[in-house]
Parts: sequence; C-alpha cells; structure tokens
Amino acid sequence: MSFHHDTRSESAADLHAKEVTSPGLWKQRKREVKQVEEQAGAPVIWVSWLNRGTNFSHEERQELRLEGLLPPVVESLDLQAERVMCQLREEKKTDLMRYSILNQLLSSNQTLFYKVVMDNLEYCAPLIYTPTVGEACQKFDHIYRAPLGLYLSAFQHRGRFEQVLRNWPSHNVQIIVITDGSRILGLGDLGTNGIGISIGKVALYVGGGGFHPEHSLPVVLDVGCNRKEMVQDAFYMGERRERLEGEDYYGVVEEFCTAVKKLWPNALLQARSVGGTVAFEILHRHRNKLLCFNDDIQGTGAVVTSGFVNGMKFQKTELQDARVVFYGAGSSAVGVADSIATFMEHKAGISWEEARKRIYMVDSKGLITTTRGDHLAEHKKRYARDDGTPDMKDLKDIVAHVKPHALIGLSAAGPSWPEPVIRELGASVDCPLIFPLSNPTDKAEVTAENAYKWCGGKCVFASGSPFQPVHLDGTTYVPGQANNVFIFPGVGFGAVMAKASTVTDEMFVAASQALADCVTEEQLQAKQMYPNIKDLREVSAKVAAAVAQAAFEGGVSGLVNAPEYWMEYIQDRTWWPDGRTTRTAGCPLQPPNGLPGRPPLHPPAGHHASHHHPSGVPAHP
Repeated sequence: MSFHHDTRSESAADLHAKEVTSPGLWKQRKREVKQVEEQAGAPVIWVSWLNRGTNFSHEERQELRLEGLLPPVVESLDLQAERVMCQLREEKKTDLMRYSILNQLLSSNQTLFYKVVMDNLEYCAPLIYTPTVGEACQKFDHIYRAPLGLYLSAFQHRGRFEQVLRNWPSHNVQIIVITDGSRILGLGDLGTNGIGISIGKVALYVGGGGFHPEHSLPVVLDVGCNRKEMVQDAFYMGERRERLEGEDYYGVVEEFCTAVKKLWPNALLQARSVGGTVAFEILHRHRNKLLCFNDDIQGTGAVVTSGFVNGMKFQKTELQDARVVFYGAGSSAVGVADSIATFMEHKAGISWEEARKRIYMVDSKGLITTTRGDHLAEHKKRYARDDGTPDMKDLKDIVAHVKPHALIGLSAAGPSWPEPVIRELGASVDCPLIFPLSNPTDKAEVTAENAYKWCGGKCVFASGSPFQPVHLDGTTYVPGQANNVFIFPGVGFGAVMAKASTVTDEMFVAASQALADCVTEEQLQAKQMYPNIKDLREVSAKVAAAVAQAAFEGGVSGLVNAPEYWMEYIQDRTWWPDGRTTRTAGCPLQPPNGLPGRPPLHPPAGHHASHHHPSGVPAHP
C-alpha cells in the first residue's frame, strides 16, 4: 500500500477537507493517518492524535485490535487526568521535569494532554509556557524526546518548502506558530531550541483558545545560529552555520509564506520570538498577503493595552490625558506603544499623532528624541520626540519630568528600576501603573515586592511572568500578569473562524476592549487588571467573538452572512477533548464513540456515519 501523496492535483474531497469553519472532520486527515485507523492494531496507540490509552472501551479494543496492548482496565478521561496531575505535583520534581512529563504526554496522547491542560489551566500554563518554557528552550536539545513540530532548514530544504510542509498529516491546518529562534524571551539567540516557544504557543491556542489539535502546527525555521557555545554543543540539533541575514533571510521567509498560502490559504500564521527590526519588516511585507500577525509586536500590544485601559479606568484618568513612559524600545515596546496609540485614536477621539505624543520612549541611551544626535532604528523614529523635550538619560529625571500615569518595561534588562525611580513615580501620580513586562521572571525590571514596598502599596502592578502575592503591613497584594495568552488564542480563533483575509488594527482594538470588559467592577476595585487564567477558555471565546465580528464589519471576512450570535458561532466550533461543545458543557455527556474525529464504530440507527462528528461540530454548519 502506497503512502505517496500526489501533489499534482487535489480532489473535491480534499478541498472540502480544508473548510476551516468545520474543524475535526475525519476527511481532513491525510491518507496515511486514515490508513493507521483502518488497519488498526498497535500503530493506533503510537499516533498521538488517535491514542486514548486506557480510555478506549472494551468494544473499541476488540474492533481496533488493541486487546492485550493496553492494561485491562477502562478508565475515564477524568481518572487518567488525575493520575497525570499526581505525577506533576510530586514535591521533588522541578518545573523542568514537569514540562518534560507534559511534552512526553503531548507526543503520545493529545486527548489526555489537553484534558489535563484545560482542567488545570492555572497550574499548567506556567509549565507549558512562561516562565518554564524559557529554561526549556535553553536546554531543549538536552531534554529532547520527540519532535512535536516541523523543522524547516533554510539550507537543506530551500526551494522545497512546499514539499516538506506537505509531510504534515492534516489537510486542514488552521494555526501555525513559527519562530526562527533568534530572540527567545529575554534569552537571545537559541537557534532550533526555540521550537519550544512554538510548541508552547500551539498548546495554548488549543488548550486556551479552542483550536482542534489536529489543525495546529508548530514550526521552527532554521536559518542558522550565531551563539557559539550552542552550535558547538554535541547535542545541538540545528544547522551549525551563521544566521542568514538581509535579503537571503527575507527570501527564505517569502518562500515559507508563499507555501503556507498555497497549501492552507485560510490558516493563521503567527510569528513569535523573531528579533527586532526584522520582525517589523516581516510584518510589513506579509500582513496584507496572508492571514498573519506578530505576537511580540501586536499580541503583546493588545494585552498591555487592555490592562492599560482598565488601569486608567481605575485611576479615573481619561484616555486622551494619559501619559506613558516605556523603558525599552525594541519590537515589543514599539508594538505596545502602537497598540495604545491606535486604541486612543479609535476610542478617545484623538488623532494617532496626538496619541503618539502621550508616549515617551526610553532606550539604553535615554529618552528618544530627534535632538540627541544618534542614528535611530526605523521603528524608533515615530516615537522620537521633536517638541522641545530636553534630552535626558536618567530614568528618575524622565519620570519627574513626564509625571507618567504608567511605566511600562520591555527592556529584557533585569532589575533596572531602583527605589528612587519607583518613589518618584508614586509621588507624581496617585496609584500609577507599574508594568515590568520583560520575560522570564529574572528579566523583570522590578519585583512585585519592591514595587509595592517602595510605593507604599499605592500602585497597580502587572508583570510579564508571574510573581507570588506580596504581604506588606498587614495587607496582601496579588500581582497581575499581562500575559499574551489572554489575547492570542482568541484573536487567532476569531480570525480563522471569520475566514479573515488579514488581521487588521480594528480587530486588535476589538480584542483589547473585549479582554478589558472581562474584568468585573469588583476585580477592578481590587486592582486586578486582567481576568483569572482559570477562566481563559471563556475569555478567549469572548475575544474571538469580538475579533470575528470586527473582521466581518471591517469587510475582511470571507463569511457570506453574519451569524445571528457571534458568541454562539464561536462556541459551536470550539474543541474539547471529551467531545462536547462549549454551549453544551453543562449537559451530561456520552463518551465519544470511536477515535477522536472518526465516524462512530456503531452509529445509532437511522444516523449516517459520514455526518457524525463526536466533537459536537456539525459536518455542514
């Protein structure tokens, strides 16, 4: 039996299989995966998409020839997940060990992996992403067990990207997260070890946002690595060459994007941890050619904007009057500044130019102005002040001059806001926003404890990585976390389910507003700028509904008609590992019959198997 994929033409069934608003259809799997199901036997439990381990019923084990290959007990997903959580919670384990356990599970049983993650988001999110993913990426070549994604080499695969992408076993890829490993969090160039970022992001797109796991694809684009100690390590798994630069690099990205557009025209491509000026250039070149966004620039921008909006609401500061100082002027910082300025333009009734003047940006040389005499990177120029503001280098002097309502750090410089800066900030504005957003935790510009202590508790604090509650003078302060996970799963799911052709600024404005609205008045008065991460699925659905509606109203949606209720439209397409839909989450459930996504082994009388989908998503919505 041949596993060859004919690339010359695609059947009508294949084209229907790429219908992105109908996730989880059995026909969306490629032939080689279907053959595993049809032939049955041991390979079924070797494929992570198909395997359910001890959750297979006795009837399924007989029909799929799995008897004897599994322990005899039949277990519920709940019991399986409880066992995994017992393993994770063992006291002697480090977070990196827990990360490895979860990745091993992801490589063997995706249904169970996502059951564990979704039921324990508050516990698992820091393990599969920040802060643990930072250490995991640094050591990924040493802890490697399974690929968990696609590795594209600019040196071996150049000119054949489309062919290599066709090796992925799904006709219908909806979400792709790609990194070139050049700027992983605040850790610099990690080469192909950076795939840990793509794997973690995809896990949150599925676990936190509702994508079907079979339609998700983590990718690392290997364009070389300039970190000598890494490429000289015997276990390093990438190309041992210097990074491509300039048009050679952009040509590789162009070929990749062209191949994605051809194979999966409605998929969302999210770039992550791509360095500096390059990130802006890629976004500029491709954002109107295919459905894509940059999470460092736009995702970070949207989530910080949401917290900023709630912070101004708490302060009772009108948006058009707000003053913001940014410490750090890289791609993430400029992305956040752009997002805040765009939100002001849309919601505060002022021009983008007026909004830009409310923002003061500081880099390693001090306040960015047109008069300080150095050459500025292109992305910094629009925030270079030309209004006679004096050139200043010391952050305390800048804070004293500007009297900002918010101080936002995206410098990756580690502790760099000393006590005099924080005290000056608190003296200028009552209850200022202090957002040290650099990741991982040891890169944060100030700790939560010091921020609360030096401000006498009179500040609104949110960081990029989590901090423990702070006890000060009889009061407990709970630090917030401006985590991109509150934005990108919903933006991605909403854009894909709206069949958007591009991700517009208006869609990000809608996302920021929807996230801000998820915070209750009670939470706001407790200085909580973001919702609880345990509510991420509900938050993502609200963000997705707002984004999808903004896409339709903005004329970039491929849907012919708007749904009557956008929230229901999103919920009906959200994947859950136990086969429910969000809107039936409170109803008693029958366990899914057959393999996830497969027609039932024994369909009910009068029910045709080809129209059944155990996820609850109809084959023809």
